[in-house]
Amino acid sequence: MTVRITIRGRQYTLRSDEPEEDLEAVAAYVDRKMAEISNASFDEYTVAMLSALNIASEYHRFRRQVADRLDEYDRELATVGAILDAALPPEPDEDEG
Repeated sequence: MTVRITIRGRQYTLRSDEPEEDLEAVAAYVDRKMAEISNASFDEYTVAMLSALNIASEYHRFRRQVADRLDEYDRELATVGAILDAALPPEPDEDEG
């Protein structure tokens, strides 16, 4: 599918399998980020590069937070597993049955 988006007043046509709403939301996010950095002393290329660096930094920070959270969940699950193993009676041996 093709989708037309607008960033900084310029239209772009994208071809993607992503839902149109997602692409429009991403384009709006990029447009907002660029507007935050936009300054009369910066040319468009510099605004784009600084925006890309800020977005990449956010993404990197998010990935680190997700990895930390997953590690925390793994530790909690291991603790719960150990508690359950300690609380349950041992399984009978097959030779005894």
